[in-house]
Order: sequence, then C-alpha cells, then structure tokens
Amino acid sequence: MEWTEGWAIEEEGGLSRARVLDSGACPHCNGTGRRAFTLDGVSRVGRCRCQRLPDRAKTYNEAAIPARHAACTMENFRAELARPTWAAVRGWLDGYRPGGDMQGLVIFGPPGRGKTHLMAAVIRELVFRHGVPTRFVEFTHLLAAIREGFEHNHSEARLVAPLVRVPVLAIDELGKGRGTDWEKDVLDQLITRRYNAHPGPILATSNFPPRAPRARRDNDSLSTGTVATLPEVLGERVWSRLAESVKFVEAGGDDYRITRGR
Repeated sequence: MEWTEGWAIEEEGGLSRARVLDSGACPHCNGTGRRAFTLDGVSRVGRCRCQRLPDRAKTYNEAAIPARHAACTMENFRAELARPTWAAVRGWLDGYRPGGDMQGLVIFGPPGRGKTHLMAAVIRELVFRHGVPTRFVEFTHLLAAIREGFEHNHSEARLVAPLVRVPVLAIDELGKGRGTDWEKDVLDQLITRRYNAHPGPILATSNFPPRAPRARRDNDSLSTGTVATLPEVLGERVWSRLAESVKFVEAGGDDYRITRGR
C-alpha cells in the first residue's frame, strides 16, 4: 500500500486528525493485530504489518497540527507562486533519512507566502511515509503554555522536555513575540537541549530573514532600517546553534492571501 492510501485527514477539536479508512479484517491476522512468523528457524508472534497505518495515524494526531492546515499537502501548494521554494522543500523531503544526521529546515519570508502550509505538508509526509514522530508548536502558544504551567508549579524544564525528545520538532512563527529576556531564555533552553541531545532535525517558519536585506547591509539610503533579522530576535547564542544545524529556504512569490482575495 502506498503511503497516500488508506487514511483521511479531518478537522476535529481545532486540530488536524487522521482517520484510518475501513478496509475489512486483515487476511494475515484476522483483525487481531498479531501475526505468527518464523525468524531464523524460530516461531514467533509479533505485530502484524496491518497495524502500521493505525500507528502512523496515531503519530500524526500526536503532532498537534492546527485544523486550519488539515488540507495542506505538497501537491496542492500554489507552486506557481513560489516554485523555487517548493522545489527546495521537496528536495529536503526526498533526501530525508530516518535516524540520519539530517540538517533541519527553516522557511522564512513575509506573511502569506505559504510557509506554514509547506511545514504542515512536510510533517504529513514525514509521518505517513517514514513513521517519524513529529510535534508542531506555534512559538507564542508554547510561551503561553509555559506561563500557564508556572501556575501549577511546573518548571520550564518539565514543559520543554517532550519537545527536546521528539525526533522532529516543528516551530511555527519562530521569533514571534515581544523579544523579552524570558522568551529568549525559553528558546535558548529548547534549542540548546536539542542541540546537545541531538534527537533529530528542527523545522521552523519565520517572518524574519537570517540576514539583513542588501540595502540595509550596505547602508543604502533607501533602507528603512526596520527589518529585524533572526540573529537579532533570537539572540546570538540561539542563532549560532540554529544556524549550524538547519538549511534556510526563502519563501518567495506574492502574498497568497491577497491574490486569493482578488
């Protein structure tokens, strides 16, 4: 069975949820999920292959992708608006190897370029093609959850721990917020602990570029000097570790929300 068959994505409770389509009882295990097999001349009983799809649907649901992005795939991305962006992300996906020493991926650019669409599509493919546990977090929502955890006497370390262990962490709107020292400390803890534990790559989207536009770098008179960069909003310590471990892909093209309105 191809990875694109046998399941459907729906919206439920504000999240994107996977549901396995009913295909009848498995002829190998008769629906029990357990199957006898022989390995090296020894009879054994193990998990039937038919359970792979339900397992991956469960893994997808644990990723916690917002319902707004339930329909996002690589195939329905408006590639004609930003084909180089799509091609770069497609290349990263095609080169992905579970358990390998993979670089992460940061898609950056102005609002409305489909950055989160692409990240949600990448998560879908990582889960259903490769079975890779992934977690989606919107940065400001993460900060809010940590603040709420303080009210229940939960430490930052405890709240960040699941995000440190997950093989692929996807951070939407990286750098968004007020840029307080506390916010930078939370991100520093998360990035540093993942950097040291090395469980797998980071995916992220951001409105902030990794470097200043050329006009600003050259002190051109046309520069407004108002475009912040990722090193500025993240802090040098976080930036240094992030830059070492990810590939940056610029999201070009027009603002899709505006063109769709037209």
